[in-house]
Amino acid sequence: MLFRFLPKETNFFDLFEKQVKYAVETASYFKELVSKNDISDSSLDKMHQLEHDGDEVTHEIIERLNKTFITPFDREDIHALAKELDDIVDMLYTIVNRMKVYNVTGGNKNLMEFASVIDDSVRAVECAIKGLRDTKNLKSVTESCVEVNRLENVGDSMRDKMLARLFEAEKDPIALIKWKDIYQDAETVLDICEDVAHIVQNILVKQA
Repeated sequence: MLFRFLPKETNFFDLFEKQVKYAVETASYFKELVSKNDISDSSLDKMHQLEHDGDEVTHEIIERLNKTFITPFDREDIHALAKELDDIVDMLYTIVNRMKVYNVTGGNKNLMEFASVIDDSVRAVECAIKGLRDTKNLKSVTESCVEVNRLENVGDSMRDKMLARLFEAEKDPIALIKWKDIYQDAETVLDICEDVAHIVQNILVKQA
């Protein structure tokens, strides 16, 4: 049976589910923020707190990994999964911080579209992570990973179309550079989600 050797005292599944919960909260808050007209200091502080909370769980996973002899799946996969889940939150915080530094407003329709796709992707990642706990959920895990991959392709297409429109319509070179960076960072979040999906799929293959 999949993951049958997991010792009760080291439940990595609880930690991964806690970590992905912060990713979902961050993606949801990011979606809320980009629909507003500005990024306030308090909103940036909240994003930073979510990033800090996610880091705490990541550190706990790595610490437990270093102290645990028997793990539910390969140690390198545990480490990679923890890192990529942490990177989702880190990149979302980076985008909001960049918007604050660049002094660009929210309410940008392109970024709102990206935020919605990111939110969907992170929620699909959450389903995949939660499904790892129970072998009966393997179909759900696979379907969630496929959805993450689909959304990454959607993100690639969105980025290319948005950049094409940006270069065509934006006459201010500084504004062009700012939004180019932000759109590319937004697509990077979807790349990271896809990396998580690939790790999960590799875990399933190894444990089959």
